[in-house]
Amino acid sequence: MSFRETVRAWLAENVPKTVENASAEERIATAKRFQAALHDAGLAGLTWPAEYGGQGRTAADQQVFDEEAAAYDLPTDVFMISMGMCGPTIVDLGTHEQKARYVRPLLRGEEIWCQLFSEPGAGSDVASLQTRAVRDGESWVVNGQKVWTSGAQHADFGALLARTNPDVPKHKGITMFIVDMHAPGVTVRPLKDMTGQAPFNEVFFDNVRLPADAVLGEVDAGWFAAVTMLGHERVSIGGSVRRRYDPLTYTNLADLARRLGRARDPVVRTELAGLYAAERALSLFNTRLRQEADAGSPPGARGSVAKLAGAELLWRAVRVAGLIAGVRAAAWDEGDPAAEELAIAINATPASSIAGGTNQIQRGIIGERVLGLPKEPQVDRDVPFRELRVGTQA
Repeated sequence: MSFRETVRAWLAENVPKTVENASAEERIATAKRFQAALHDAGLAGLTWPAEYGGQGRTAADQQVFDEEAAAYDLPTDVFMISMGMCGPTIVDLGTHEQKARYVRPLLRGEEIWCQLFSEPGAGSDVASLQTRAVRDGESWVVNGQKVWTSGAQHADFGALLARTNPDVPKHKGITMFIVDMHAPGVTVRPLKDMTGQAPFNEVFFDNVRLPADAVLGEVDAGWFAAVTMLGHERVSIGGSVRRRYDPLTYTNLADLARRLGRARDPVVRTELAGLYAAERALSLFNTRLRQEADAGSPPGARGSVAKLAGAELLWRAVRVAGLIAGVRAAAWDEGDPAAEELAIAINATPASSIAGGTNQIQRGIIGERVLGLPKEPQVDRDVPFRELRVGTQA
């Protein structure tokens, strides 16, 4: 049996049915059971080192799994940050002890992770962060606030950026730490959006003590760790295979056009053709990145190309959806779940241009690091952080 056949058969047998109106606790419990079973079957962490609980397989195998899994609504979204951002960074930068401690439980879904970067005064310019970590003997004491932290209310651990040296320029005095989200002094407050859901949180640190071995990477080298994690995040966001039930895919929008009698409209047909071409181009680009990674050439800054293209693809799909559905894209009759799912997907699209770095940030990275264009002027690059008027200390 080929690997694809193995994956297909296992998913058909083991993907749990979606339970309507399940509580957050019930959904997470289901996700953890499924992820553990996935790992036991040898299908979790396919490209991760076998030494630490991965499978040691190729990027091509991961692509096969993603293609087969796209047909299902897997209950694994709660692990997106764990698997796509924090875990790969631990594999890249962690000590042997950190990898041995954290990677296997992460892959099995036993522990959930979050990313603690953004602050009220440090969003796109995250190097202006003000959360402080001060050395106290063999420990570090952390004080500060993070915001827009996805999934923090469910997380067991977080990857935290904190300022450890304010006497050097802002990019040089940052350290990344592993934080126990249940430690004394850590407070998580969910932020509800207009739907009543709380996908984001603000997190407060009040004299939180971290051991010396909580440092991920090197002290004062947290910007390098941050860039490493952001690279993984952008590849994870931009390189993911679009799920077949996503209402904003070409296939589903073409079906919608047929159901609403719009499939013969020449404008609709032109827009759908453009959407199909953009989807296919991004898919081929991501395939190339995976093949190059398999050959030992990581995507680096080109991950920003995939991330930007993915965000722009979603916006293009939203425009096509509006053209086809009209007012159904914004409001729907009760008992019309397809229209409701479409509207929810459209409302979520603006986040694609913000999460993982805004489109403007991605264009700057592509210009400087991929195309070799001159850097944007940065008058504060060589100024000690203590002397800057940034964020909430301005």
